Amino acid sequence: LQQCRTYCFRSPYSAFKIKIIVTMKLAILAVLVSTVAAFAPNTMNTVSSATSLNAEANGRREFFTKAATAAALVVGAAPANAVRDYENIEFLGGGSIVDLNNANIRAYLKMPGMYPTVAGKIVTNGPYSSVGDLYKIPGLSSREAEVIKKYEGKFTTKTPSPDYVIDRYNNGLYR
Repeated sequence: LQQCRTYCFRSPYSAFKIKIIVTMKLAILAVLVSTVAAFAPNTMNTVSSATSLNAEANGRREFFTKAATAAALVVGAAPANAVRDYENIEFLGGGSIVDLNNANIRAYLKMPGMYPTVAGKIVTNGPYSSVGDLYKIPGLSSREAEVIKKYEGKFTTKTPSPDYVIDRYNNGLYR
């Protein structure tokens, strides 16, 4: 559940993911309510014999009703501690400045010459403490260093966030 809270709010499809989470919670709640209803005592005025089997069934029904109610309260009262607003969201590729530590490879598409070779080297060799660390990438050719130099003013380094670092190279968006 913590993984879901961590990863569900970081893509442009977060509204869709939120709907899925809400739907899942409602489905769980519906199952709990139907379980409680199945074991709830019958309130209709019927004549029942006071046998030991009937007494045992009523005790079991009462127990399951209380247990299901308690479980529903615990599940319903659980707080959602997900981070919804990432303070550096504008540096993930939507603006003119790109965060080297958190932006995924597709953020470099708008910089001619960067994608896919140089961008791939940048996202796979992070994290970086400064923009100057880009020139320390192993296997970086002089031509690739010139391309980086061309866009050096458009880069920044923010603290790596586990929410975004995990899918910097392959974020699941395909043509």
